[in-house]
Amino acid sequence: MARMHSKKHGKAKSRKPLAEEARQDKADVAKIEGIIEDYAKKGIKPAMIGQKLREEHDVPYIKLMMGKTLGAILKEKGLSPQIPPDLMDLMSKAVGMHAHLEANKHDIHNRVRMGRVEAKIWRLTKYYISRGKLPKGWRYDVKQAELLIKSA
Repeated sequence: MARMHSKKHGKAKSRKPLAEEARQDKADVAKIEGIIEDYAKKGIKPAMIGQKLREEHDVPYIKLMMGKTLGAILKEKGLSPQIPPDLMDLMSKAVGMHAHLEANKHDIHNRVRMGRVEAKIWRLTKYYISRGKLPKGWRYDVKQAELLIKSA
């Protein structure tokens, strides 16, 4: 990010370690893949899986260590979620806002915020349909999202 009163950028940033430092032997890679698979079968979201690997299993960077991303590993195992997690989180937020607005019809501030959240959902939907992660005719609907969230 640029500085406020000059056009210069700072040098401070986080730097990932070199790939050679992060790589481990094949036994560890197989063990970590097993851990990832167990967490995914329990229904834990990919972001939480990464966090648990960092905190509990001392795996700082999955991509450097495994040679592929967490999403790619889950896709290989057939455990990736049908609806991307960020879209699912936004839909659960929108469902909560709709429930609030049904009880509090005059809450205009929340109605504006709900419009912003739904706009994000629509943008993400277009993006994921173009990338092939969602089917072509997929549409966001509050009732359908409510059912999806209850089943998840």
